[in-house]
Amino acid sequence: MFALAIAFAALAALFKPVDSVGAASAPSVALTGQVSSVEEGRMEGVLVSAKGEGSTVTITVVSDAKGQYSFPSSKLAPGRYPLAIRAVGYELENSSPADVTAQKTAKVDLKLRKAADLAAQLSNGEWLMSMPGSDEQKQGFLSCIGCHTVERIARSRYSAEEFVPLLKRMRNYAQGSTPLRPQVRPGMREPSANQLAQMTKFAQYLSTINLSKVAKWEYPLQTLPRPKGKSTRVTITEYSLPRFETMPHDAAIDAEGMIWSSDFGSQFLGKLDPKSAKVVEWPVPVTKPGAPVGALDLRFDPQGNVWLGMMYQGGIARFDRKTQQFQTWTAPKFKENDEARLAMVDPKHINLDGKVWIGGDDEYRLDVKTGEWYTVDYARGLPKSHPPEHRLGSYGIISDSKNNFYGTNFGGQYIIKVDAKTLNVTPFPTPTPNSAPRRGHMDAQDRLWFAEYRGNMIGMFDTKTERTREWAIPFAWSNPYDAVLDKNGYAWTGGMTNDYVARLNTKTEEFVQYLLPRTTNIRRVNIDNTTKQPTLWIGNNLGAAIVKIEPLE
Repeated sequence: MFALAIAFAALAALFKPVDSVGAASAPSVALTGQVSSVEEGRMEGVLVSAKGEGSTVTITVVSDAKGQYSFPSSKLAPGRYPLAIRAVGYELENSSPADVTAQKTAKVDLKLRKAADLAAQLSNGEWLMSMPGSDEQKQGFLSCIGCHTVERIARSRYSAEEFVPLLKRMRNYAQGSTPLRPQVRPGMREPSANQLAQMTKFAQYLSTINLSKVAKWEYPLQTLPRPKGKSTRVTITEYSLPRFETMPHDAAIDAEGMIWSSDFGSQFLGKLDPKSAKVVEWPVPVTKPGAPVGALDLRFDPQGNVWLGMMYQGGIARFDRKTQQFQTWTAPKFKENDEARLAMVDPKHINLDGKVWIGGDDEYRLDVKTGEWYTVDYARGLPKSHPPEHRLGSYGIISDSKNNFYGTNFGGQYIIKVDAKTLNVTPFPTPTPNSAPRRGHMDAQDRLWFAEYRGNMIGMFDTKTERTREWAIPFAWSNPYDAVLDKNGYAWTGGMTNDYVARLNTKTEEFVQYLLPRTTNIRRVNIDNTTKQPTLWIGNNLGAAIVKIEPLE
């Protein structure tokens, strides 16, 4: 009789009305709809963003080939969500908020119309695609985009003569500057005759692409294609930070899932809890009063403590996670040099020999216990067949599993090894001349994955075979800053110039590129390998936000 009762109960459940089953369970999709325009009909590749009223978190999805967008219930809690879009050349016609409930899927169709001001929507990379001139002339803009957009220059009305004093003034600004918060470097001198000649030449070019002589640009504005196919299979989450002036240069995930960030323009260390969106900040000690503030590199040591390269403060800092206290080390004679700058620090293998590698205007190895500093001598052991040491120098600093130093030669084309035992120097040229290797990560096989900023490529240097491979990024003027390999064999990079994140399948050599919801000045890229599909974390250096990119396939 008991078995029969169970059987009848099972049959009753099987033939339960469908409507009541749906009402009892929460829908898997919180919000959906169709994106269309008069010009194109259903539109693929439109980024749709939802931000709850009073929230600091923005969720973005991308419309598929049928013009359909969908937000999973796991991403949107019940509430009211104003919606926004990104689709170059278009703007949102109807902007009614979406009311999301737990009981059923909300539906909001979005109508788009042609944008009234296309120029306001272009990324830096699209401006560089559009402007007349040689690649050599356009390279000059790459010194500008760290602080502001190319659009500011294109809309200006300065003549060539008026541009020169502006360029001289901005040359004196520290890297952690913005138009609203410029930081002047102390002790900067007037440009040399050769530098002034280069400025004058660049100023003349600038006056040909702005509005100093015309009411409207006489060159056509070019745009990149909207995402399609695999590039639409992604969810992007932006966490706005409490201070609008925050410049999250490096953003890295720790073993507990917390996101730590360095502030490029202020003396703060930040920590974001992605689950609660709560942000905690600690003031970083000032080691050189009067000098520009802010930090660049952020790394973890084997104990999980946080290290910072403190830029013009002339030192490095370690934040002890247990005591929540900072300890700092300052470069030799840093107070005697107005230009003293320490940008990078790598403590990853400090457990091997008690030493950390440091990069800046000079490169160093610091013995943390004794306080002894060794300045890297690029002439030491350098074969005569290699370039002179004055052409060498490292921007990114990366150690291998034996705590050997590998530097990325941003001013040239080399991966530079400094042997941890002999301190001898060996440079390895990239296949592409003048590629500007910038920053990178060492994988578990001691292969260095790095970005070639001017070469527009991802590079991989195998420290065992001492050979380099390169993969060209599909979109011109991406200008990648950093690269990292995930557990599934995908190499990631972010373009400083065109608001795209690129993922390379190193087996098939296929690139998938994900467009970000707004202008995003990408620097460091870091991977969370604990998720099923590895997740990318970046800081929006000029947008006061931490960004998570989750591919769906």
